[in-house]
Amino acid sequence: MYNIRASQYGPIIVNGYAYPFINQSVFQQWTNNMTYVSSFSYGFNRNGDLIPLFDESLIQTAYRNRVAPIMTLTPLDEAGNFSNELASYVLNNEVSRNRLINNIFNTVIRKDYYGVDFDFEFLFADDADEYVELVRQMQQRLNPIGAVTLVALAPKTYTEQPGLLYEGHDYRGLGEAADLSLLMTYEWGYTYGPPMAVAPINNVRQVLEYGITQIPPNKILMGIPNYGYDWTLPFVQGQSVAENLSNPEAVARAASVGAQIQFDETAQTPFYEYTDSQGRQHVVWFEDERSLRAKLELVNEYGLAGVSFWTVMNPFPAATKLLNEMYDVVKVI
Repeated sequence: MYNIRASQYGPIIVNGYAYPFINQSVFQQWTNNMTYVSSFSYGFNRNGDLIPLFDESLIQTAYRNRVAPIMTLTPLDEAGNFSNELASYVLNNEVSRNRLINNIFNTVIRKDYYGVDFDFEFLFADDADEYVELVRQMQQRLNPIGAVTLVALAPKTYTEQPGLLYEGHDYRGLGEAADLSLLMTYEWGYTYGPPMAVAPINNVRQVLEYGITQIPPNKILMGIPNYGYDWTLPFVQGQSVAENLSNPEAVARAASVGAQIQFDETAQTPFYEYTDSQGRQHVVWFEDERSLRAKLELVNEYGLAGVSFWTVMNPFPAATKLLNEMYDVVKVI
């Protein structure tokens, strides 16, 4: 069911990640422009048993606002730490894998999720085929009850791309196994890395150009960051840690320090520089209406299914404005 109002480009699927403790008033600002909310995140143990997530309030608010809640699953152990060793064990142990599938299926029914989103990052290369099989088996269980299967993919630009982030993700295999594939097109600029845009549009394009050769565009959601970073200069590899900022916080900080916001035409992303009260130089990269419009244009250009925001934990007024102006956000409930 689509909105009756005419839009520039037509329907779009919008997913947003949220932690169960999201501020309800912030979530409410997003709900008119969301199809799915991916509740982050369930973990599991070596037996394939789920580590509970107390997200009932998030689910209830989602349903009241016609947003379909999605169960997110990541290889988080009982201490809350990401573990590719845990993922490898369960993927390669048939008893544990089947138990995990059954537990996911039962949880989807019990908590009335609309589907499941697999977010297995930094997988070992040897586990790529087993991961495809897990997603395929889950999709085959969920589709008959009308539930969807999503999979989050590292931002690859070619099939044999080296590195632990990329090698365990088979774009073609996972694209066939899942109903929707979410390309995590962000984190080029990141907490421990050198200052740069979080999602430079030239880099995003490279991922999309590869992605559409492996996955039908109408099954792809493009990731969009809802945050920025403030780096203290000079950047020192292994020592520097950037401060995470919401986009409104980044704008407010520019005003408070008297910085002039500039716009990088190549990255299609705003940034500014300033000197703090201790005389240290800073550079801030974030997202604004201009950078978001450039990204949303790509959905139409490449014929994508839609977008996914990491995360909707903070307001982003430009998102509401542009989604309303450019697209009709699909509502499935």
